[in-house]
Amino acid sequence: IVAGCAFTYLTFARRKWRYKTMTAIGFAFAAAYLAYFYFVIDYGIEKEMLFIPLFFRGAASVIISIVFLTSIVQSGLPFQVFPQALTINGFTGAVMGLTTGNGWIAFLCAGLAGALFGLIHAFACISCHADQTIAGTAINFLGPGLALFLCKAMYSNSSDTPAMDPSCKLPKLFEGVFPTGSFWNNVLNVYAVAYLVFVLAFVCWFVFYKTRFGAHLRAVGEHPEACESLGIDVYKVRYTCVILSGFLAGLGGAFVTLATINQFRPSVIVGQGFIAIAAVIFGKFSPEGATKACLLFGLCSGIRSLAAQSNVVSPNLISMIPYVVTIIALVLFVGKAHTPAANGKIFVKSK
Repeated sequence: IVAGCAFTYLTFARRKWRYKTMTAIGFAFAAAYLAYFYFVIDYGIEKEMLFIPLFFRGAASVIISIVFLTSIVQSGLPFQVFPQALTINGFTGAVMGLTTGNGWIAFLCAGLAGALFGLIHAFACISCHADQTIAGTAINFLGPGLALFLCKAMYSNSSDTPAMDPSCKLPKLFEGVFPTGSFWNNVLNVYAVAYLVFVLAFVCWFVFYKTRFGAHLRAVGEHPEACESLGIDVYKVRYTCVILSGFLAGLGGAFVTLATINQFRPSVIVGQGFIAIAAVIFGKFSPEGATKACLLFGLCSGIRSLAAQSNVVSPNLISMIPYVVTIIALVLFVGKAHTPAANGKIFVKSK
């Protein structure tokens, strides 16, 4: 705490260091912290076997979420929309996994549930010209409440769904390729979505910067009136972005219940949506920047899970690691990010 206060004083009160220097120092602290748990504490297993899968699992659900957040912001809608609504998507994934026994079908159904919430938000904000932040806040309350209500109605007043059989979850990419218990099996054999999200992030970048639709999307976020004068259907672009964004948010929520754990619980979404918002700001509202930020937050989640295997440090302090890093990232970089000019502003189509 004392070191953090001194660091803040030197960087902001006295303006001694540049942002690049502060970033390098921050990563140095993270590397030193990781090295301590890697080399000093004995877990009785190979460290890579534990840490690398946790790193991918921590990054994947957030990377899926940032793709939808980035496209919402770039189209001109605010990004305080779906953080807690991911709960209903996680619930949908768990229920459909139990019902169908197929992880991919459950994954897709959760995406459709997210798209439905996106449609509701788009209708309220675009067609009805509702205050976008208020509408997003309402959805954040609606998602967890609806998930808890349906769970109790469907499972004998229980707030948790039954645990899923491993065959109902998402498959692992290299299942059966490497010998069980081997180094490569433990390191690389993680859930397939953990690798697919990197492809998804690249596709998002390509659409944003290399296609006509991406140019329209970014232009609508900056100056929708000018876009309308050029014949671009602003409502269509925004509806498309918000619905697709909701779909991808649904995939992010489902990853938690179909891969990270094996059931739905009310506390299953513990801030991943808000961390995704921080990643978008930290990444300066670009897909590639947000993906890098998600890798950092995934690294912190891996450190938290790795450190939790030991009793050297209080579990309460360890659980704070991703959120403390999130706050630090926001404090250091929120002023450096450029928000689209039309973000949060109501647009009314001319007659």
